[in-house]
Amino acid sequence: MLADPVTIAAASPTPSLVLSVTRRDGYGSERIDLGGNGYTVITQHSKTGKGSRHYVQIVQTVNAVDPYSGLTKSQVASCSFTINRPSFGFTDAAIVALAKALSDYRDDSEVTTARLIQFQS
Repeated sequence: MLADPVTIAAASPTPSLVLSVTRRDGYGSERIDLGGNGYTVITQHSKTGKGSRHYVQIVQTVNAVDPYSGLTKSQVASCSFTINRPSFGFTDAAIVALAKALSDYRDDSEVTTARLIQFQS
């Protein structure tokens, strides 16, 4: 079980986050930022026919002005990370390395999140 709360250091422009459990069961948890920054982290675990699935999603909710109506509306953005692990053939270290390879790919100067959200691939 992870610590409660989980504290994430600030990394500009994201403030430091203190994510406290609001829901937990045998299949995952939901954590809300105690700082009121609109962040939620959802973690889910499930068994599959061929192994296991682990899903982590971060959600941010903001109030933003709709450029069409001029009204302030709640808007939600999210990012997720899923790990599908077969029941055999991969050690914990191999799965950690695979997940790290994905984050390294995303963070590579030739890829970057900025390029991905511009539909570059």
